[in-house]
Amino acid sequence: MASTKSAIRYATALMELSLAQGKVELIEKDLSRFEQVMQTSNDFRIFLNSPVIRDDKKIAIYRQILTDFDELTMRFFGLVTKNGREHLLPEIARQFHRLMEKHRDIVSGTITTSSALDEVTKQTIIRKVSGSFKGKLSLKEEVNPSLLGGFIIRIDDKQIDASVASKLKQLKQELLK
Repeated sequence: MASTKSAIRYATALMELSLAQGKVELIEKDLSRFEQVMQTSNDFRIFLNSPVIRDDKKIAIYRQILTDFDELTMRFFGLVTKNGREHLLPEIARQFHRLMEKHRDIVSGTITTSSALDEVTKQTIIRKVSGSFKGKLSLKEEVNPSLLGGFIIRIDDKQIDASVASKLKQLKQELLK
């Protein structure tokens, strides 16, 4: 929890600085590519979390690996590393993206279905549900074959359960009354 709070503070500072310098898209792109490196390279993850490698060495390696990153991103990575918080960089990147969605009035969530949705169905669901939320709705799809049918939408602490199992449960409760 404390590390998430720290990541949010770092992400907020980076967002404010990138907005002030007009580099939001560049920084956002850099952080997306950083997340890709973290996902694809186990060696980079080990390197990032290694307490044995000195800060100045880590910063030099960032500059070698992340060659086309903006200078603001590189200085930010250097600051976080010098503060001994480089292990927070992946969470800072996630929080930065979340803050940017909020800044752009985008509400993100997930929609879980038993099979993949076609684009028309997905857009219809988004249109019908978006009135309940302030901002533009963006849903990431998840497929769960154990779901009998229907869908479940999760956005922040809200859940819309329109699954067949949920409807059957409601029907059973009504019949038992």
